[in-house]
Amino acid sequence: MKIAVLTSSRADYGIYLPLLLKLQIDPAFDLRLIVFGTHLSHSHGHTIDLIEKDGFAIDYRIETVPDADSEEAISASMALTGMKFAPVWAAEKENYDLVFCLGDRYEMFAAVAASVPFNIKLAHIHGGETTLGAIDNKFRHCLSLFSELHFVSTATFANRVAEIIGYAEHIYNVGALSLDNLNDIELYTKDEFKKQFNIDMEQPTVLVTFHPETVSVDRNLNHVRALIAALNELDEQVVITMPNADTMGNTMRKEYEAFAATKSNVICIENFGTKGYFSCMQHANYLLGNTSSGIIEAASFNKYVINVGDRQKGRAVSGNILEVIPEKKAILEACKKVKELGNYKGKNIYFSSNVADQIIKVIKEKVG
Repeated sequence: MKIAVLTSSRADYGIYLPLLLKLQIDPAFDLRLIVFGTHLSHSHGHTIDLIEKDGFAIDYRIETVPDADSEEAISASMALTGMKFAPVWAAEKENYDLVFCLGDRYEMFAAVAASVPFNIKLAHIHGGETTLGAIDNKFRHCLSLFSELHFVSTATFANRVAEIIGYAEHIYNVGALSLDNLNDIELYTKDEFKKQFNIDMEQPTVLVTFHPETVSVDRNLNHVRALIAALNELDEQVVITMPNADTMGNTMRKEYEAFAATKSNVICIENFGTKGYFSCMQHANYLLGNTSSGIIEAASFNKYVINVGDRQKGRAVSGNILEVIPEKKAILEACKKVKELGNYKGKNIYFSSNVADQIIKVIKEKVG
């Protein structure tokens, strides 16, 4: 069975990884990757190098990242992505038995939308979720409509997908795939992490990942400056992972770089890779920002997360999430509270065991 996987960023690749590793070693599958988006961007870490290092077969490498970060540039990038994928789907419409897409990104939507005239059979991961502070919310629901198989992370999201597509068949509540990584990847010790990234995690550390809110673009500059004003008063070491290729992502990037240039305790990282990022999460004291990894993975590392603003608004959360508005005072008060709380000891609502195995079982039954 020939399986293709669409991957456009470091984020979705890290989520896919447990599934990719098991598909690769299963003789029932011929696994191929279609790599595009920020994977091929040097300014975003050229993360296709990680895919090649991991040894996965790449069928296509498609450059789609816009040079600018304006609304017009993002829109043009979507159109370009659709145009570049049209010949891919024309060539492969009889070859791929199933194509995986994941999440909610605009470039993922554009690639998948181009497949619709060719009746490509699609499987969607992480449908049914809600993020009211990002345009991604609309794309996620469209990806569900385009797909035939649905692998969701909670029962609530399964019900939501059924509402979106109009029927309840072929929807599988398997849990969050990325959490399989906790069993599959041996994380760096603090010493190993320091050797790999030159970051001393013996120091109290805050892991910061803060992306633009793409439905309120005009507020993003104020938001990131409020965040930086709060970070400026923290005593801890601050590790900032850089934003995605979103509207105003480059603007945020410049703000972070300028801030880090003035502070000895602030480090900006373009790409840790899955093992590096999870290791940093493991050794950090807490997380701060508005990333889905704070919502989905952090609880399994017993970390509290200060979720800033509305990017993740509407998403189901575990008990480790503290919601704050993007203002300096509110952020600093939450930081103080989190330090008093220590480690999170509750459950992760997204956890289910052996998610990749569950997905493979469904594929063999429904596609094979």
